[in-house]
Amino acid sequence: MKHSLLLFLVLSTLPLSARADETISLFDGKSLAGWTDKKGGEPSKGWVVEDGALFRKEGGGDIYTKDEYGDFELSLEWKVAPKANSGIKYRMHRYANGSVLGPEYQVLDDKGHSNGKDPKTSAGSAYDLLAPSDDKELKSVGEWNSTKIVARGTKIEHWLNGKMILAFDTAGPEYTKAVAKSKFKDLDKFAQNPKGRIMLQDHGDQAWFRKITLKKLD
Repeated sequence: MKHSLLLFLVLSTLPLSARADETISLFDGKSLAGWTDKKGGEPSKGWVVEDGALFRKEGGGDIYTKDEYGDFELSLEWKVAPKANSGIKYRMHRYANGSVLGPEYQVLDDKGHSNGKDPKTSAGSAYDLLAPSDDKELKSVGEWNSTKIVARGTKIEHWLNGKMILAFDTAGPEYTKAVAKSKFKDLDKFAQNPKGRIMLQDHGDQAWFRKITLKKLD
């Protein structure tokens, strides 16, 4: 009994990020379980499982996690076809006009796609808002990239292949100015949603995602 009590006290003093039972798998490597379309229904047939990866094979729309998440550390691997564009969006919010939007970690073939010419729309950027660091290390097309997105309150981090390439505060002046200059300028409180679903984007190109895990930080 004493040992059990001691173990409980030790675990209860650990930071949330250190609790192993807070880490969950968002993709079982075999099915689309846990993923939905925009309205919460079954994902499109354009998304399939191939060699242990979620594969956007053909058109059918974006896919979303069934559940919403607030503060988290999302880890996954991705690759794209030549000239392909995709994205990982998080803390999605439904606006009055029916659109569902959130900040986006850009997934891209920088060399083959025109968006790669603008740092603010290149791989790893907060799409159309903030550019990643110049020394980011992006793998060649067809190779797997490792990505991590950390969200704690208004503080966001984008990681690529083991290196933090972008950090920003959605409540800070730099981010506010970036939104004012972006395509999102007319959206009230863009990216201020404290929690929401995670989305993998169908941008008309082939893209693969695997090893998708999430550690709850709240």
